[in-house]
Amino acid sequence: MDVTLLGTGAPQGLPRPGCPCARCATAVGDEARAATALLVDGALLIDLTPGPAFAAARAGQSLAGVRQVLLSHPHNGPVMEVPAGLPTPGRVADGRELALLDGHRIRALAVDIPGTGYEISAPGGERLLYLPPGAAPAGLGAANNGLGAGDPYDLVLLDVLERPDALARLRASGAVDAATDVVAVHIDHGVPPGPELHRRLAAVGARAVADGGSLVVGEYHAVPDLPRRTLVLGGARSGKSVEAERRLAAFPDVVYVATGGTRDGDEEWAERISLHRERRPSSWRTVETCDLVPLLAAAGPDEEAAGPGPELGDGRPADASPLLIDCLALWLTHAMDEAGAWDDATWEAGGRRALRERTDALVAALRETRRPVVAVSNEVGSGVVPATAAGRRFRDELGRLNAAFGAECEQVLLVVAGQALALRG
Repeated sequence: MDVTLLGTGAPQGLPRPGCPCARCATAVGDEARAATALLVDGALLIDLTPGPAFAAARAGQSLAGVRQVLLSHPHNGPVMEVPAGLPTPGRVADGRELALLDGHRIRALAVDIPGTGYEISAPGGERLLYLPPGAAPAGLGAANNGLGAGDPYDLVLLDVLERPDALARLRASGAVDAATDVVAVHIDHGVPPGPELHRRLAAVGARAVADGGSLVVGEYHAVPDLPRRTLVLGGARSGKSVEAERRLAAFPDVVYVATGGTRDGDEEWAERISLHRERRPSSWRTVETCDLVPLLAAAGPDEEAAGPGPELGDGRPADASPLLIDCLALWLTHAMDEAGAWDDATWEAGGRRALRERTDALVAALRETRRPVVAVSNEVGSGVVPATAAGRRFRDELGRLNAAFGAECEQVLLVVAGQALALRG
């Protein structure tokens, strides 16, 4: 099954007409995208881009053989043009199936916004799933929508950037696995162009192609190699936590490990915690603990835990779910509290050794973990020198911890003013 992407942009296209934003200003060449439209084996057209006949010609295709035109969402972009000779566009009712004369079968799937998703099966058995802009499979999980009942899809095209939770649902149902080619469509002006777009997609196991690109469904394509361990560094309010959360937003059953705990009577701290919780996906679990070694020691996705294994801290056993640790600076504060590292005499009498043992154990557990891990930490030492010996000690120890932790990670990022710079990977 051959799929030609006549457009890969949002319904209004990219750049948006009349939009003065920086993203639209730089959307030229391969970064310019017409509204998403798919031509499948020259016989099926899903959605319409402005000037579809010219778009097909630019891609080296013809619309002469199109026997069915389907729409996936209410039209709110430029005026829809239907070239002469094309069948009248229509929608298939949710749950209904449509068989084409050439052997393709189309099943309409319910989504959680106005619109329709389409599952397309080719005579040779290849399967793809296409979701409309801003849509996820309907229901709490994909399984109750009929997804994942068979083998995983060979190709999935969806709005990865705006709805990463849709990809998480598909992964949870088994409809997407490590071999599924995930392609981002409906791309709008909310993401910076060029390398940043592709970096964000690669972080969640997806990719983008330019308008006019063709895909062979079922053909081997190198899926982005997701790092098992990632360290995200940054200063205060740099966007490091948002970046870390974004990297796991397309995966199910994430365990959010909050090392800060609670502070009785501290309203400002409580507000910070509340804001963090509100922006996390509802499917994530939150564990408030600084006991990270047992979590890292839990079984990974490619093996089972030997014996009962560690617990999450709320009575449930740890599993292979990805861990998001936020943050190492607060973990170090707790470790220094327990080691008595703030007092000069205690520090010299054994606190230094006790803290080093704690950090060595954490780094060793990270080295051996089989779980996906994204950890957040503060990058310190580039500004004002702390006025106290204890403050300087914390700065130095956090710098050492970051260096040792980062040495065991496949990917290390530095976030500055909301922009993620790849230091490794």
